[in-house]
Amino acid sequence: MGNLKEIRTRITSIESTQKITSSMKLVSAAKLRRAQTSIQYLRPYSEKLNEILGDLSSSAESMEEMPLFEKRTPENVVLLVITSNKGLCGAFNANIVKAVNHLVEEQYAEQNKAGHVKLICIGKKGNEQLSKAYPVIQYNESLLDNPDFGEIAKIGDFLTQGFLKHEIDKVDIVYNQFINAATQRVTVENFLPISNLESANDENQAKHDYIIEPSPEEVLEELIPKIMKTQLYKTLCDSIASEHGARMISMTKATDNATEILRDLRLKYNNARQSSITNELIEIVSGAEALNG
Repeated sequence: MGNLKEIRTRITSIESTQKITSSMKLVSAAKLRRAQTSIQYLRPYSEKLNEILGDLSSSAESMEEMPLFEKRTPENVVLLVITSNKGLCGAFNANIVKAVNHLVEEQYAEQNKAGHVKLICIGKKGNEQLSKAYPVIQYNESLLDNPDFGEIAKIGDFLTQGFLKHEIDKVDIVYNQFINAATQRVTVENFLPISNLESANDENQAKHDYIIEPSPEEVLEELIPKIMKTQLYKTLCDSIASEHGARMISMTKATDNATEILRDLRLKYNNARQSSITNELIEIVSGAEALNG
């Protein structure tokens, strides 16, 4: 009977875990739908802004002289790393940490040795692991629960001002790009300096033959900060959608595993119970035969 009691206890425990993982799966699915809608509406807007930036850049004669386009030897590097606040989302956070370490080893090893690689962490999990290896100059976890454009814009202003003051020479963003609910792609995206964007081809240039007033340079100066803040907000929304997708898939697998374990335990329980009943019947029959004898 001790074996039966142990199996019953395990069944009860796993049933409780299964209810939790199933509930978390449903919650993640609901959050994913909202996050997916946000990123699907935001991407076309962001892509159109980048397209306009490319067209204006090709029209601007002194674009290379604009401060945010200035290419420098990257002595001071800042990595903006976006992870999650919570776990139970598979390799979502581990992949980001691995990508940051690989990026530093491959591209910024000298700067790291000199202590010139610094991080801005959005998300508790990334900060907990990466702060042990690199200095973190800013940390924010509230943006993941409440993705506010104004708050992410402050980070964008901090980075651009640091770049203009020559306190920062290079900024990269490391995050999970949302592909679909089952696929998240670890992405390293250049933020500063701004890449020299050009229209895709001559036909595209002809198609977007803008009449620009007062001049391409002045329009760029006004437009670039907005585009950069939108880029930051898009990466944040991408990461949030990716997190919910990863957690939903992870909880789905956990629920399926619990179902499989329960099936095996119930089979084992029934076999043990049947064996116990058989043994009791044998004992009763043996006792009856002994009395009759």
